[in-house]
Amino acid sequence: MFSIIGFGGILVDALPQAEADRMVVESIERGVNYFDVAPSYGEAEAILGPALVGRREKIFLACKTMERTREGARRELESSLKRLQTDHFDLYQLHAMATREDFEAATGPGGALEAFMEARRQGLIRYIGFSAHNTDVALKLLDTFPFDSVLFPVNWVNFFNGSFGPQILARASELGIGRLAIKAMARTTWGERERRYQKAWYEPEESEELAELALRFTLSQPVTAAIPPGEPKFFPRTLEHAERFRPMTPEETERLRQAAAGLEPIFR
Repeated sequence: MFSIIGFGGILVDALPQAEADRMVVESIERGVNYFDVAPSYGEAEAILGPALVGRREKIFLACKTMERTREGARRELESSLKRLQTDHFDLYQLHAMATREDFEAATGPGGALEAFMEARRQGLIRYIGFSAHNTDVALKLLDTFPFDSVLFPVNWVNFFNGSFGPQILARASELGIGRLAIKAMARTTWGERERRYQKAWYEPEESEELAELALRFTLSQPVTAAIPPGEPKFFPRTLEHAERFRPMTPEETERLRQAAAGLEPIFR
């Protein structure tokens, strides 16, 4: 059983080891057992690995690769296992599947999925999933391979203003596979404004009321868990929101719809 909030590994990138250790311990003590990381998150793997020593059996650990070939994916899998000081991943994912070229390379002969299946036979991974920011590619993947999960944006502004997300939720629900949400608390793009947070390429919702409504909107959809923004300052507040979670009411959904008026979604 997953905690409804996941710990995004990018949270610990560039943190002192002692601070990362403390964040991991406090998160587990508050009930977080779903951790997700990737080689593309700076030094997150190398920092998260030591923080999880002695705690690995308490969590569900997910990792990803942006490699699309069999050899590249296997090489990166072995590197991630070493950096995270573990002998297996509970979930291993194709990361950021966005284009037709990504799809064809990863699913074709000599593609990354071949490495995934071999690794599962060898006990190096338990489940196979993917993350995507493109509706067409996500749907094509879901109809091509029996994935165990999909990780993708489930976000209020995307739903209301971009029609992005419901299609993937519906298809994944039909297939009965895990649905993991990202970008729940994104507000809009930075546009031409100065980017204020290094670990958030989008503008996160900073209003206490709207941030909680945004998270509750995502968690009220048919998802298992949500991973909040990677900027550490938002994580404690997200846990507080999650601890008092209750499904959205129609009136609250309408309040959020009105707040989204005029905002540019980060995905369409």
